[in-house]
Order: sequence, then C-alpha cells, then structure tokens
Amino acid sequence: MRLGVLDVGSNTVHLLVVDAHHGAAPVPAHSHKTEMRLAEHIVDGERISRTGIDTLVAFVHSAQDVAEDFGVTEMMAFATSAIREASNGDAVLREVRERTGIELEVLSGDDEARLTFLAVRRWYGWSSGRLLVLDIGGGSLEIAVGADEVPDVAVSVPLGAGRLTRAFLTKDPARPDDVKAMRKHARATIADVAARITRAGQPRHLVATSKTFRSLARITGAAPSSEGPFVRRRLERDDLRLWVPKLAGMSVKERGELSGVSAGRAPQLLAGAIVAEAAMDLLGVTQLEIAPWALREGVILERLDRIER
Repeated sequence: MRLGVLDVGSNTVHLLVVDAHHGAAPVPAHSHKTEMRLAEHIVDGERISRTGIDTLVAFVHSAQDVAEDFGVTEMMAFATSAIREASNGDAVLREVRERTGIELEVLSGDDEARLTFLAVRRWYGWSSGRLLVLDIGGGSLEIAVGADEVPDVAVSVPLGAGRLTRAFLTKDPARPDDVKAMRKHARATIADVAARITRAGQPRHLVATSKTFRSLARITGAAPSSEGPFVRRRLERDDLRLWVPKLAGMSVKERGELSGVSAGRAPQLLAGAIVAEAAMDLLGVTQLEIAPWALREGVILERLDRIER
C-alpha cells in the first residue's frame, strides 16, 4: 500500500510518502516538508497563535494535494510536543480536523521514545542485542533501552534543541553565562532519569536518531547524506567535546556554513550539541551509531503490524 505519514513536529512539518507492506522495509517515494517551527508560534507562554494555526492548516492542505498526486491510499497523521504541550492544543486539533478533514493523533513523549525504539530495532535486527536509543527533537529528548521490540524503559524529557535555544540562547553569538546555565539545566534534567536507564541493563548497541544527531555526526566527520542510508555513521563523544566550545563561539550564520548543517537548523545546533554531550556523559556512552530510521518509520511499522493482526 502507499501510505502518507504526516508528522507535525516542533521544528518541521513533514509528509513522507512510502510504499509499505507487512514484512518489508518501508520504501520512501516522496518527501514534502517545511521548517514551520510551530513551537515558535507559541504566544502568552502557552498558546499556539492564530498565525501558527493558519500556517499549519495551509501546509496540511498542501500535503493532501501532494498525497493525492502520489496516489496515497491512507494518510496517517501525528503531532508531538508543540501541540501536546500547548494550552489550546485540543482547539488546534479540532480546527485542523474541521478545515482539512485530517485527524492528528497526539503522541505522548513516551510513545515517541517507544516508536523510535521500534524503528531502530527493526533497522538493526535482533543481532544488535540490547539497544540504547537517543533522539533529540525540537521540543524533547527521548531515551529508550531494551532487548526486545518494546523497550524496557522509555522516557521523554523537555530538552529539545529548539526549546532550549529559545529559553537560554537569546543572543548571537551565545553568551558564556547562558551556555553554562543551559548546560547545567540539561545535565540536571538527564541526571533525574539516568538511573532508570542504567538499571535496565548494559546495552550492546548504542544508537542515536534525528536531524540534530545527524548534523553533529556530519560536522565531526561522518559521511554526508548523499552517500545513502547504508553507510555507517558514528558520533564520538571525544569529537563532540571538542566541537561544543567551537559551536558556542560561532554565530548562527557561521554554524549554518558548516557541512551538513542547514540554515534552519543552525540556531539550534549548539543546544543540541550540549544535550547530546550531557546524555552521553551521564549514560556512560563513548560512541553512538546514527540510525537512518526514527519516529516516522516507527509509526509506519506499528501500523503495518496492526494490519497483520
């Protein structure tokens, strides 16, 4: 079947068209996305603004047109932390449904971690043994660990790269005191959940997903995306430690000129690097392998599993 997967994230709203069949890997057919930065449309500290809602609705309409053009037979749509945490999130969901006919499912943070873990497990298979999976999004950091397809522990903490950038990095270049305060906050937050992760057992395979981790791996020497998903890419903690102070001293424009870093992601790269370094330190991780599959693939795989049942 040809599925359309609409992912409304804190940074990007993305329609991925895939050919999917039970027992086979989903094959991407088309990608349609925009860096909407929905979380930046939060007003009064908690509500998504009228502009944000209208922009989201307009993109959903465009995604429906693309899905029709590419012969999509089923649309799956979900939203993550930006809508999940907005005080008017239910109203946003209702308006999207009334104006477009699309029913957005809001995933919990734990569901994000669980589904991302499923995608990583299927990508690497059972031979990878016990997995630890990290995923830095715009609004949250997801951590999951386990030996099966369902993780033993799956947690989500509010340490997204976009969230921390807005909260701490108000100057360009970043002020040293602001970087220090963000680092302290990130490490204290991860320390609160680290024991739950480490008690679940020693992982054999340590994996990261998401655009943030891919960008960090790229600037530390990993292969570009143009070489395809089957090239092994890694992020070394020692390399990341060297890059954090470099990124802190750069302007947003200078970060955007680095290989593998888009102009849209450049403002958040420093925050992402600080969270990644903190997570690797506190969880005792020296190296992460970068997985090409993440949350969207997990949503697809779970949908195909339900068909089989």
